[in-house]
Amino acid sequence: MTASTHAAHLAQLNIATLRHPLDDPRMAPFVEMLDPVNAAADGAPGFVWRLVEEGSADATGLRPAGEDVIVNLTVWQSQEALWDFTYRSGHLEVVRRRREWFERHATAHLVLWWVPAGHLPTVAEAMERLADLRAHGPSPRAFTFASSYTAAEAAQHLQPVPPPQSRQAARTAWQATAGEAAL
Repeated sequence: MTASTHAAHLAQLNIATLRHPLDDPRMAPFVEMLDPVNAAADGAPGFVWRLVEEGSADATGLRPAGEDVIVNLTVWQSQEALWDFTYRSGHLEVVRRRREWFERHATAHLVLWWVPAGHLPTVAEAMERLADLRAHGPSPRAFTFASSYTAAEAAQHLQPVPPPQSRQAARTAWQATAGEAAL
């Protein structure tokens, strides 16, 4: 592979609104899948990084979008690597059963965007990209699997967003776009 192949990596944020608290017995199958699925992601071809809460093995304790919303933030070498992990691995079982554990979102709950190789996106940056997708639709700055852009098409958007907002500001931006979508 050439150095230019990995000049950009693909970041993804996926949010999910819990049907029940994580300690509820109805959530036990999901909670039991967390460690194996995270381990599979960590070892997947093309995996670069995933957000974890300090002192934890995952990010389920982080709640930047509300107390009932969990986040998954990862970085991958390519869109193909993320696709393969999401839909061609044991992770597919979680995708298939998501309605058991999570509410249906009326607005976008997944956003993809290109970052410079080596950049680790912040939660605030990720929430801002999701808000951008919700407010403006897919673009080279914020897109989905169904409406994707290449790193070359997104080159002008590769620079990280300005210094991250506070957690409350990110939540407010996300809630504002969620509220607009409900109108």
